[in-house]
Amino acid sequence: MNESYQAAVRCLNSRKAAPKPSVLEMRGSDDMVKWLERVDHTVPAFDLSRMRLQTLTADQMDEVNALDIIHVSGTNGKGSVCAFTSSFLRTYSRLRQYPRTVGLYTSPHIETVRERIRINGEPISEELFAKRFFEVWNKLPKESSKDLDVPRYLQLLALLSFHVFISEKVDVGIYETHLGGEYDATNIVVKPIATAVTTIADDHMNLLGPTIEDIAWHKSGIFKEEVPAFSSPQTTLVEKVLRKRAADRNTTLDIVTLNHTLEGKTYLRLPNVQKTNCSLALALVNAYIRAKISIVQQPISATELLASCQNPIWPGRFQHICKDNLQLYIDGAHNASGISHAVEWYADSVSKIATQNPTRILIFSHFSRRSVDELLRCVASHLRKNEILVHNVIFTSYNTGRDGINSIERNLQNRYDPKVLEECRLTWQVLEQRSTIFLCDTIEKALKKAGDLANNAGGAEALILGSLHLVSGILCLLGSAE
Repeated sequence: MNESYQAAVRCLNSRKAAPKPSVLEMRGSDDMVKWLERVDHTVPAFDLSRMRLQTLTADQMDEVNALDIIHVSGTNGKGSVCAFTSSFLRTYSRLRQYPRTVGLYTSPHIETVRERIRINGEPISEELFAKRFFEVWNKLPKESSKDLDVPRYLQLLALLSFHVFISEKVDVGIYETHLGGEYDATNIVVKPIATAVTTIADDHMNLLGPTIEDIAWHKSGIFKEEVPAFSSPQTTLVEKVLRKRAADRNTTLDIVTLNHTLEGKTYLRLPNVQKTNCSLALALVNAYIRAKISIVQQPISATELLASCQNPIWPGRFQHICKDNLQLYIDGAHNASGISHAVEWYADSVSKIATQNPTRILIFSHFSRRSVDELLRCVASHLRKNEILVHNVIFTSYNTGRDGINSIERNLQNRYDPKVLEECRLTWQVLEQRSTIFLCDTIEKALKKAGDLANNAGGAEALILGSLHLVSGILCLLGSAE
């Protein structure tokens, strides 16, 4: 059998077509435990309803639980929190020589699926991905039975990440949930080092809702008995749910406010919302240090950690790129809360550029069950609130315009519905009559149109948002997704 990297990606992508059950129908950790045992990684018997170890003999000490895991859920910002945590732990390692290896598992990817599984900040190599993938793939069932399903795309990636981190002997693994938390494929570790919930907002209501309290219940499903739990500041309703879940799991919950070291400072050139995410990451790092590092060793302050840390660029989140005459402000925001933060960041960024009457462009794409009309109204509202007029609006598809194995979702490359673009055009005409609107069937054409507009105007500032699929296409075309 061909066991190349390309073959591994094809096998992985074949699992995207598998029917996805509703969240309530998922068997959660049960199948993950069985799949891991097929790959020769022992996991303790697990009572999902109580999150407690059942019978476990000494020689059954599981490899998965032996990993020191930091587990993060939430609606917005969980990828950024994981990236900050990884960066800070690697900085701590340079200063204190531990942890030696830091694993990071996040989703989605921008250019290559290997981005989802990182060791010491770098995506694993094609060779390592292929080797470890087929070690997993060849031991798993190829067809579902009444006792065991075949893993779907995200479940297979989660399995692969655990196998990689165990095999490569990482000292700490930082995990971002896929969706929710209670029934998430990553939620199989009984005794992580710490858990955290980022800002919770209305998103995936059809899967996790219908209320914000329901979403909070799912997200807080990662809390574990006597494992410290942290959260970004939340609404009163959400915080009430989180605190009850923490009490039910016999653990403490700390609401992490802005770290005083970040107040009024320009550390890492962070927008305000990222300072919140950074503060949560610092709390997780402190929890790890308290749990793992000898008290004899000299502690490290947040000031020293921040001053020594290189600015972590998380592709597609609050990312600024200059391309000839075009200033690109890129964020994968795709819900109301994320859009508000992205527009605020864009407004704050462009206000610092000394350009008179700048030409401003919006590039937007969104295809999902969410209401595109509602999202566009949200974009327009926050642009007005921040006194930003976009002179040109470009609506496009998820079709990059160039083919390749490293596309974020290969089965979305031909996702183009002219009716959706026309709906966007009609909605925006009502929201902002001063904008000139363009419809482009590929991201490549949209980027070229923005470049032409910038050249004609002698420069332009473009805000790109609506979907990580759009962001992926933009960054792949620019060749800057690293």
